[in-house]
Amino acid sequence: MNAQYKKLLFLALAVFSLSAVATAQRSTFTDPAADFTFEIPDEKWKVVGKSPVSLVNGTANDGDLEIRKLSLAANKPLGELMKAEEEKLQFLRGFVAGKDENFSGALRGSVYNYEFVSAGRGKSGRFYYLRDKDTVYVLRFTGYTDKLRSLRTQTDMMARTFQIKK
Repeated sequence: MNAQYKKLLFLALAVFSLSAVATAQRSTFTDPAADFTFEIPDEKWKVVGKSPVSLVNGTANDGDLEIRKLSLAANKPLGELMKAEEEKLQFLRGFVAGKDENFSGALRGSVYNYEFVSAGRGKSGRFYYLRDKDTVYVLRFTGYTDKLRSLRTQTDMMARTFQIKK
């Protein structure tokens, strides 16, 4: 076996091992009391509450997820609900509204971003509003700004895989 072939074989095995590890760390959130499921991308995310469903990534300051189920008539725009939520948030110290983004995964909706200050440190929120007919599921991620920014791929994945049980 020549040296170049050994190198290629080693690289292929390394890539396979890394993808197997990444896949092995994923799990699915499911609970008999919840009418939804979603993928949890990393074993650091731990369920800490069931009513409402809450998860943390290490600590709540590093990454916190709370899932709420809200009603909104099918003919009402999602923006109305988001505006009402923003009105509550504006009282946070140092609140700065971010931009809304369209979002789609298993369910379609919007994402709302904002920043605020807590205990003298910058924090952020990223709320996914996912609509299913007259029900809106709000995935409320909050945490220190730098930590939440680094979890963006994970929060997007959790929201994209969020789906209603059949």
